[in-house]
Amino acid sequence: MSDETTVMKRIARFRALLAERGHDAAIVRDTASLRWLTGAERVFDSEHAHAAFITEDGLWLHTDARYFNTFIERLGADGPWIFDQEQVGAAEWAAGKVAASRARMVALEDSVELAFYDDLLVECNKLSVAPLLPRMHADIARLRIVKDEEELALLRKAQAITDEAFTHMCGFIKPGLTEKEIRVELENYMLTHGADGLSFESIVAAGPNGANPHAQPGDYAVRKGDFIVLDYGALSCDYHADMTRTVILGEPTEEQRKVYDVVRLAHETCAAAAKPGCIGQDIHNLAVKIISDAGYGAYFAHGLGHGVGLEIHEKPVFGRTYTGPVPAGSVITIEPGIYLPGRFGIRLEDTGVMTEEGYVSFASSPHELVVIDCT
Repeated sequence: MSDETTVMKRIARFRALLAERGHDAAIVRDTASLRWLTGAERVFDSEHAHAAFITEDGLWLHTDARYFNTFIERLGADGPWIFDQEQVGAAEWAAGKVAASRARMVALEDSVELAFYDDLLVECNKLSVAPLLPRMHADIARLRIVKDEEELALLRKAQAITDEAFTHMCGFIKPGLTEKEIRVELENYMLTHGADGLSFESIVAAGPNGANPHAQPGDYAVRKGDFIVLDYGALSCDYHADMTRTVILGEPTEEQRKVYDVVRLAHETCAAAAKPGCIGQDIHNLAVKIISDAGYGAYFAHGLGHGVGLEIHEKPVFGRTYTGPVPAGSVITIEPGIYLPGRFGIRLEDTGVMTEEGYVSFASSPHELVVIDCT
């Protein structure tokens, strides 16, 4: 479980934000934010089953019987959070906390379901309370941009499993295997070598399918001369890894080598240019320029990178519309690619941390093109 001191520092940052804005309390339902604020590892899942009520001096979390004992096991009964499994809806529970605390300004995430918002108004009316409900626009997500040491350790652990899987796959892939068979082996390796789960559905895309950045693995059997794009990551204690490597079966042609080298140059140039406080748009545009100068600008249309943490896509972003700074302590991908329709695609992606000195990748897997022997 998370260190209690670390968790209380996160909560203090959030409470400071509430105080700055004059808010008496907050209702939080976003799963990733609840994981960050409680420190409860491997409890939350895809169910939208929880609600937190946070004041200047109180921390309450409403859950149900499916999770209650796990919260107690992870965090203990004597920690800063008070857990309950009262058999009422989340809106009714939250309204009760509003009434009991006499809170007037109760911040609410703008991502909550409209049904929850409507129910909250109804339940507050039943209790004769009428709080103002100012919106939080991804405020906790922004607090989560700068990672603490505990988070960085978990991200590195997830990456280590991801790197080990790449080494394994370089010895496993051979002509005749289908994309689906390669994906099964890749995911099975991670799950049997320390991963708690998968960061996302792994992409294995060979030959022409590799020209589709978010390709679905199919029954295509890989053959000599194919590039194979492997985009995947291990999950460790709710923290994600994200890495892409593109390998080739047999020696590349002159053109294949040239395109790969352009992608690698774009990646490594951007990694070297990324410094704390850099503007996300600027680093993205640098990649676009390198790829365009090489004659492939029409074949790189996605963003250069995205934040990674409790969610696979977080802020900050290296993208064409992201004009915000990328601060020290943030974790972000760099993933340029070139995709030639009907022929092949190449992407090279690392996840790394922005240190005071610059961008440092978590990955140990090589950037050199891995050539898989077909003899």
